Amino acid sequence: MRRKKFIIVAMSDSIRERLEDEEEVKLHPRAARSRNSAGRDRPEEPCPIRLAYQVDRDRILHSKSFRRLSQKTQVFLAPAGDHYRTRLTHTLEVSQIARTISRAMGLNENLTEAVALAHDLGHTPFGHAGENVLNELSPKGFHHATQSLRVVEILERGGAGLNLTREVRDGIVGHSKGKGKIMGNLTTLEASVVRVADLIAYLNHDLDDALRAGVVSLHDVPERVVKNLGSTHGSRISAIVSDVIGQSLAINLENIEISPQMNDILVEFRAFLYDRVYDNPQVHGDFIKAIKVMRELYEYYRQSPENLPDDAKYDAPPEVRITDFIAGMTDRFALTLYESIFMPKPWKVL
Repeated sequence: MRRKKFIIVAMSDSIRERLEDEEEVKLHPRAARSRNSAGRDRPEEPCPIRLAYQVDRDRILHSKSFRRLSQKTQVFLAPAGDHYRTRLTHTLEVSQIARTISRAMGLNENLTEAVALAHDLGHTPFGHAGENVLNELSPKGFHHATQSLRVVEILERGGAGLNLTREVRDGIVGHSKGKGKIMGNLTTLEASVVRVADLIAYLNHDLDDALRAGVVSLHDVPERVVKNLGSTHGSRISAIVSDVIGQSLAINLENIEISPQMNDILVEFRAFLYDRVYDNPQVHGDFIKAIKVMRELYEYYRQSPENLPDDAKYDAPPEVRITDFIAGMTDRFALTLYESIFMPKPWKVL
């Protein structure tokens, strides 16, 4: 029995090493190599079968914070239809787009996927409305990218974190752009791919959801956007992805680029969504109520931190633990908790 066990382990060791050798041959010279990773904060024995970034991807996929994304708002709060995006489906679409770009350019798909799957783990309930509330209430401010990093470094696994590689963590914290510059030179090309894939995904699926909801019509979309990107969800994504790949390969992947024309189109596309969708009173109305929920929950726990659940009673200032607790909530959990704390319950006559 011992002899057989030894043979299995030896074969497993050769699997990871073989995969690392394959990366050396198959990947672009500027791609990140698993065996060249800057490593983890806490050294650990490498997996005998999986590459380093595969391990990271799997840890993210099996985390509690990843599962909670299925009940967190993307744009529309608690939509009645079954086909509207959630934070989880957004994450999966980012991953798909980022992997397509990475594969076409010979980059490390495993690293790309790990960053993509983790990039929004720190998002609050109720989308960016919830993020704005916590940023206002928390003494040190709040940003979902920074919180995503905190989730994987500290909050997961009961305070132990996921112990991810440096490259994945750098990609997580560098993905966000808001209304700022679309492209950015990050630690790895794979992280830069996720940054642009995040934009490609949300511009297109948020428009798709807004069209489905009747908030806007295709006739409202800027003419230049439709003319250059097409009138369907698939054609728009394909046009932008093709531009990114073409521009980046043209400079031999010195960085990830888009053409000046495409940049202008995407800026106009994004401005349109902010004006007609994100800030639309029809969309924004329910978020005013959600903001009230967030404020009152924060104030309740600020005044009574002893009422925080046991898993939120770790060694950190009360305001940090309150922020962590609320940021980790799903929309449904936040609403249910609010009701249990603040709403009167019928008197039961026995």
